[in-house]
Amino acid sequence: MLKIDALPAFTDNYIWLLQDTRQQHCAVVDPGDAAPVQAWLDANPGWKLTDILITHHHHDHVGGVQQLKAQYGAKVYGPAAEKIPALDQGLADGQRICILEQDLEVIEVPGHTLGHIAYFHAAADKPWLLSGDTLFAAGCGRLFEGTAAQMFASLQRLAALPAQTLVYCTHEYTLSNLRFAIAVEPGNPLVVERLEEVTRLREAGQISLPSDLRTELATNPFLRCDQPAVVAACRDKAHQSENPEAVFAALRAWKDNF
Repeated sequence: MLKIDALPAFTDNYIWLLQDTRQQHCAVVDPGDAAPVQAWLDANPGWKLTDILITHHHHDHVGGVQQLKAQYGAKVYGPAAEKIPALDQGLADGQRICILEQDLEVIEVPGHTLGHIAYFHAAADKPWLLSGDTLFAAGCGRLFEGTAAQMFASLQRLAALPAQTLVYCTHEYTLSNLRFAIAVEPGNPLVVERLEEVTRLREAGQISLPSDLRTELATNPFLRCDQPAVVAACRDKAHQSENPEAVFAALRAWKDNF
């Protein structure tokens, strides 16, 4: 049985901890800091760190990789198109790997960075996605290297996955993203409801993740660029095009200055 927990890092990062509870083997996703992983392993003797999965090269996602590999001998996977420290296997679109007896498909999702990848597990009952900094709960990543067109296409690929897919992104940005979402769609009752729910969770010190694609399709403005209310909101910002890709670019620029 696979269990997934979050190890908080820095101010708002999550290092996802994948656990094979039968074998007591585990893997971590985007360990920007080695310390939270080391602390968990110290507190759980008998467990072995076997694998490290990386979505992109930013330091807050790779800063702990070399130390963890040196200490535990874990195998490091990451995008072949980016410079990842201590990389053992570079991955490209469509490749499949087996981690903790779980088959994962690699999906290239450029935009935040040019070589960013996501990992998708296509279980019939509970599919899940490690989306890195591409798809956030109620938002998406900034365009540091790629173009709006690339990010739009990447998000469309992820949005086409099964609606029940659990989304494990790597930052606790949900509340600020929902404040933007309600500025875009103040008349969307699902956004209003989600904002209230996440506000309660955060005030109680609880995590807002994982999300799921069904919720994202209903409340994430970056996945709703074809919806009349979102198009109209961008038109109010002096953006005239109704083309979804152009609406996305306008939304992303708006969010950057929100």
